[in-house]
Amino acid sequence: MRAACINLSALLLLCWATGAVAEAVEPVPEGSRDLADLSIEELMNESITSVSKREQKFSQVAAALFVINQEDIRHSGALNIPDLLRMVPGLDVAQINGNTWAISARGFNHQFSDKLLVLIDGRAVYQPTTGGVYWDTQDVPLEDIERIEVIRGSAATVWGSNAVNGVINVITKGVKDTQGALVTAGGGTTDRAFGTAQYGGQIGQDAGYRVFTKYLDQGDLPDFGPDVDDGWHLLRGGFRVDGSVAKNDSLTVQGDIYTGSEGASIGHIVSIAPPENDTEKRLSELSGGNILGRWNHVLSSGSDTTTQFYFDRYHRTGPSSDEVRNTVDLDFQQHLALGSRQHLVWGAEYRRSADQIAGTIDAAYLPADRTLELFSTFVEDEIALRPERLLLTLGTKLEYSDFAGGVEIEPDIRLAWTPSARSTLWGAVAEAARTPGRADLNGDFGVVAFPLPNGTPAVLTLNGSPHLKSEHLLATDLGYRLQASERVSVDASMFFNRYSRLRSVEPGAPFFETYPVPHVEVPLVFGNQLHGTTEGLELSAHFKVTDRWTLSPGYALFLMNLRTDTASHDTTSVADIEGSNPRHQAQLRSSMTLPHDLGWDTSIYFVDRLPAQNVPSYTRLDTQLSWRAAERLEFRLVGQNLLKNLHIESNDTNTGVNPTLVKRSVYAKLTWRF
Repeated sequence: MRAACINLSALLLLCWATGAVAEAVEPVPEGSRDLADLSIEELMNESITSVSKREQKFSQVAAALFVINQEDIRHSGALNIPDLLRMVPGLDVAQINGNTWAISARGFNHQFSDKLLVLIDGRAVYQPTTGGVYWDTQDVPLEDIERIEVIRGSAATVWGSNAVNGVINVITKGVKDTQGALVTAGGGTTDRAFGTAQYGGQIGQDAGYRVFTKYLDQGDLPDFGPDVDDGWHLLRGGFRVDGSVAKNDSLTVQGDIYTGSEGASIGHIVSIAPPENDTEKRLSELSGGNILGRWNHVLSSGSDTTTQFYFDRYHRTGPSSDEVRNTVDLDFQQHLALGSRQHLVWGAEYRRSADQIAGTIDAAYLPADRTLELFSTFVEDEIALRPERLLLTLGTKLEYSDFAGGVEIEPDIRLAWTPSARSTLWGAVAEAARTPGRADLNGDFGVVAFPLPNGTPAVLTLNGSPHLKSEHLLATDLGYRLQASERVSVDASMFFNRYSRLRSVEPGAPFFETYPVPHVEVPLVFGNQLHGTTEGLELSAHFKVTDRWTLSPGYALFLMNLRTDTASHDTTSVADIEGSNPRHQAQLRSSMTLPHDLGWDTSIYFVDRLPAQNVPSYTRLDTQLSWRAAERLEFRLVGQNLLKNLHIESNDTNTGVNPTLVKRSVYAKLTWRF
């Protein structure tokens, strides 16, 4: 890896030198252009908000940031957010079954990747039961997404615990950009039927609205043996209202509700005495909804405040437990311009999340009901050491939660040097914490029933520990962005992360248990006795080959080196975690505009093998042919996973559902705006 870092350093120096030559190139003339053709130079003038919770130019961002805009979405052929995220270098996206994904940044990928924070319009969808995200219910209409900002690396100073290895922030369009009617409809071999109906209008002169309904019906994916019945059905409806309530005050209110169901196959303990295990099909019922309000008040030309409130509720029955969670969150932040060279952002947040979890023989939580309270405050100061050239950012977050059992301090320091309008060199050092979830602290999971040599029935269990502490990260990042010419741009980043107090699985002392029948329980207990490092590099580029053809390659290298602490007796976690992340990932996306209002888009993704899961490397090919039949009418024919009919992407023993095979599929889609 040291050789790789040296090579990347040489690449950064070469790119920097090339940037000096690129200064002599005239800028691209302004005009109406496809966003997919925007260069890094133009993107540097775009506003992003996820890194510091205020609008910044891309050139000022000292973080490994990738932005998926609306044109990227349109050219992708994807129907859901997980498939969209495959285009981000350094993000590991693996489909487990027809409705479940494992998604992480910079390692530690499992069904519930607990070191990646995900937000939709500022509402956290990270769930504290098992950690991670239920991707099956994050079904935002893709036509309403303005952009998805993906931070690879720690962002805990502004977003708090669990924003350890990255943040995914889905930002939807304002109602002014979704006026009129929208209808989409389609179907195919796997995505059997889907569609969206939406209408946006005005409320007087100062406010607007949109309402929508969305439906999907996805068929089963094949298993290695009998059918799993992992089909996925979801119906969602929602609204958004944006308006000005006074000269300096704007208000947004939005919300949605959903209902649906999905199938899965799980490993199941049928009987303890006699010991019997089997695979069982389960049907999960899904329902939930949320409402969010955001009030922005402008105090002066250099100062504004934002107050946000949301309520979120979901109910999931199965596959292994029945869970209801209600979350209330209140967030306040203020931005202050202190003179012409300093921007200060500070804020405070309170969150209350209460759950009710009914367990089974496979999974239980003790106690069954628990309420989490979280209090946090942060401050971040951006100082222009040289205006528009050298920016220093200092910040820290203080956070207390019931699960952490104390105050977490998460500071960072970032430096961005922009020697020219076409290049930015940046570096960052940050600390972050991943707080334990309900499963870590209070979970009791039955793994397998088996007979002891003397015939006594026994059960291997995995148990939470109330003494578990937060995991810690010290992250170091370095990156460079360059537009070498009008047609070529490059983005490079490398990182070195040092982790401590990572979760381990420690053997406990067997004991005799009488409930529900007499048996011996052989426990495995969560501990904090792993440590280690990760390192790697991420590269992306943008080539405008001709005025009608663009190529976007990407590559990520990831290396992990974990160790158990001296007192640990964990013999499995190191190999499992290290071998569950691909060392190499690569991609090539092509977008071509053809005559007669036709378009052809192709994406090729390579993912290296996962030795701990016996998952071989695979290459995925997606392509779509689009035809704009009229100004507001478009047809698409999309093929996914075309190279091989069946392949497996995840086979993690810690996954709550059994994996199925991703198969070749085709669908057609109509989009009509009027």
